[in-house]
Amino acid sequence: MQLTVLDPNNPAQDFPSVNKALREPDGLLAVGGCLSQNRLLNAYRHGIFPWYNPGEPILWWSPDPRLVLFPDKLVISRSLGKTLRKNIFSVTFNQAFNDVIAACADPRKDAAGTWITPEINAAYTQLHQAGFAHSVEAWFNDELVGGLYGIALGQVFFGESMFHTKTDASKAAFATLVKQLKSWGYQLIDCQVHTTHLESFGAEEIDRDYFTTLLDQYCDAPAKPSAWQVQ
Repeated sequence: MQLTVLDPNNPAQDFPSVNKALREPDGLLAVGGCLSQNRLLNAYRHGIFPWYNPGEPILWWSPDPRLVLFPDKLVISRSLGKTLRKNIFSVTFNQAFNDVIAACADPRKDAAGTWITPEINAAYTQLHQAGFAHSVEAWFNDELVGGLYGIALGQVFFGESMFHTKTDASKAAFATLVKQLKSWGYQLIDCQVHTTHLESFGAEEIDRDYFTTLLDQYCDAPAKPSAWQVQ
């Protein structure tokens, strides 16, 4: 099957149906285009996200199955529960987006590089300034030691990346976020692809068709007006 090549000068161009995504590599749907706000929001709304390595063209993905977490099904391990009860970390929202995405872009110990290119950084920073991208920060003694960022549309949060420099910091940030999202009326958290780390929180794989049905149901449903204003 031939991949759709997107026009970088037409951010309003429709994506192909996610059912046309390749099985190998799983979920690869289209190539090219741009990282404009219009195109990115259109992608997330239809269950598509960009992921590519430096020097590659933009690649767009919609894997099947899809890893998601329903906020009602959050699982907190006994050890993490102890950490949360001790209030070891102070967790905030939207207080250090630039620092969080920069930390997420730092190469991991087991990876040679990062997919968060300067272009990705700039695009998501613009989404943050427009009120669509958000960060969660974990602090220890006033030092940023963990966090994550993602996109919010309606009652859906699309997780993008997380980091930690202190044990359990990103876990504390994620668990606090899920509890907050539940209180705001969010119904779904997109975790993209399977990891044992997210599975330990109760994330589960669902069919892509079911996932897109949930997006149709929840992306246009309003969350509470106070969402993301909590300090």
